[in-house]
Amino acid sequence: MGIRNEAKEKMGHAMDHFHEELKNIRTGRANPGLVENVPVEVYGTQMRLKELASINTPELRQILITPFDGKNTQAIGKAIELANLGINPIVDGNQIRLNIPAMDEALRKEMVKLVHKKLEECKVAIRNIRRELNDRVRKEKKDGELPEDQMKKAEHEIQEETDAFCKKADGVSVEKEKEIMTV
Repeated sequence: MGIRNEAKEKMGHAMDHFHEELKNIRTGRANPGLVENVPVEVYGTQMRLKELASINTPELRQILITPFDGKNTQAIGKAIELANLGINPIVDGNQIRLNIPAMDEALRKEMVKLVHKKLEECKVAIRNIRRELNDRVRKEKKDGELPEDQMKKAEHEIQEETDAFCKKADGVSVEKEKEIMTV
C-alpha cells in the first residue's frame, strides 16, 4: 500500500469518527443519531438502542422509537431518562415518543462550541496520523530503505492528504453549525 493510500485510509477513519461524534450533537430538529447509541439494559446485558428498536422522525421535532420486542419499552424509556439528554421520553403503548424542545440562543451557542471542540479533536487526530507517517518515512530514509527524493515526495503526499482532510472537516463543521443555528 502506498503512503498516500495509507494516509487516506487512516485519515478517513478519523473523519468517520468525526461524523459519528457530530450525530450526537443536538440541533433544532429531531435526529435519530441523538439516541441510537444510548445503552439499554435488557436480557441481562447492555445493548445500544438502535439494536433494540426502529428509530424514526415522523415530525420535525419528534423522535419515535418502536421496540422490536414490546417488553423492552419500559427499559428503553428508563435508559433514555438516564442518558441525560434533556428530553423526557413519553411511553405510549409499545412506542416511545421524544419531543425535542426548541433550543434557545444560549444552548445553540453551546452546541456550536461542542462542534468546534469535536472539529479540533478530529484535526489533532489527522495531524497525529501525519506525524506517525512522516516519522516512519524518515526512519526508512535513515535506515537506507528510501532515497531522499522519495522521502520528500512521500512527505509532500502526506501533507496534501492532511490539508485535504482538514479542509473537509472544516466544511462538515460549517454545515453542522448552520444546522444548529437554523431556527
